[in-house]
Amino acid sequence: MRRILWPLGLAAALLSPFTVRAQLATNTAADSLTLEQALELATSRSFVVSAAQRELEAQDGSVRQAGAFRNPELAASVEDTRSATRTTTTTLNIPLELGGKRTARVNAAQRSRDLAQVELANAKAQVRSSAIAAYFAVLAAQERSKLATNSADLATSGAQAVSKRVAAGKVSPVDATRAQVDQANTQLELAEAQAELSTARHALANLWGDAEPRFVRVGGDINAIPERAPLPELMGRLEEAPALLAARTEVERRKALVDVERSKATPDVTLSVGAKRDNELGRTQAIVGLSIPLPLFDRNQGAVYEANKRADKAEDEFQAARLRVLADLQTAAAQLSIARTSLQTLQSTVLPAAQQAYDSASKGFEAGKFGFLDVIDAQRSLLQARARYLSTLSNAYQAATAIDRLLGR
Repeated sequence: MRRILWPLGLAAALLSPFTVRAQLATNTAADSLTLEQALELATSRSFVVSAAQRELEAQDGSVRQAGAFRNPELAASVEDTRSATRTTTTTLNIPLELGGKRTARVNAAQRSRDLAQVELANAKAQVRSSAIAAYFAVLAAQERSKLATNSADLATSGAQAVSKRVAAGKVSPVDATRAQVDQANTQLELAEAQAELSTARHALANLWGDAEPRFVRVGGDINAIPERAPLPELMGRLEEAPALLAARTEVERRKALVDVERSKATPDVTLSVGAKRDNELGRTQAIVGLSIPLPLFDRNQGAVYEANKRADKAEDEFQAARLRVLADLQTAAAQLSIARTSLQTLQSTVLPAAQQAYDSASKGFEAGKFGFLDVIDAQRSLLQARARYLSTLSNAYQAATAIDRLLGR
């Protein structure tokens, strides 16, 4: 009987959080992917980051173009087609921008570049957050698959033990049927856990463009509980949030565009210099001219009004973004706090008690004091506790990565 129940005890030992922790801490295979490697792959090969980088480079061209001076214009006219009486006039028209147009234009282009810079940092933060979340999803899925494997092994060993006891006439055949049902259920759970692991691995690999994962497993301590600073300290870092930086930069850009439209209300002056050749008189005369538009009807007042309203809109959007980020940060911090409290309770009380109950039921079954159903119930309670621990840990990592994403960490 001891030989029959030995696999039950071995599988139960494998379920112990302390044993799992030791295994994960020491088992580092050559094909294991670290979090640092995942982050490097995600940020260096992400098309989202690449697109944001190209936008920043494009804005460099906009800044350079905004600082360019207007080109002069060469004009020529001929009066009379006869050579003897022909008059030829040639002028060089030089536009002179007034009202600070070039300075305002360059400032607006620079603000657009600043916005692109913030969007690039935001894209990197988003990709890193997605990579961290996907990484720990794989880590949790690995542990679920391991638990499902242990559960299937337990059910198989138990079914074999019950079959032998039924053959010996020590237990009812009903117990054998129940054991077989439990075995079939654990096989289904194992298949679901393996499918979940495969999906999580593909989701992580897709972040850097791999259609198929090139890693076998990810490394990490599944019992390490994520921790972040208290909520008041996190709220003190709210101004560092990429979403707020982008919204604030957009306000500055819109204000710069207001200055651009206001500068257009001042008309530009065109200076003309040239010469006029009169063949009939046989002389050449210098020409100097000045052209000034008269702003009688169009003073760009409509565009200035539009730019002001869009600046006001950007300010409202900034305030809305601030409230949204604050609410999301408070929610994520609360979720992390709840998850941490639950995890600590599970680690200190629930898991050890479930493990002890299972050990007692196994020993009692071996001594003939308990039935196999008692062992199954204790086993199910242990597995459910461990599954709840993994689910809560997953929620904790999701909340922690949400905080990091919001603050651009």
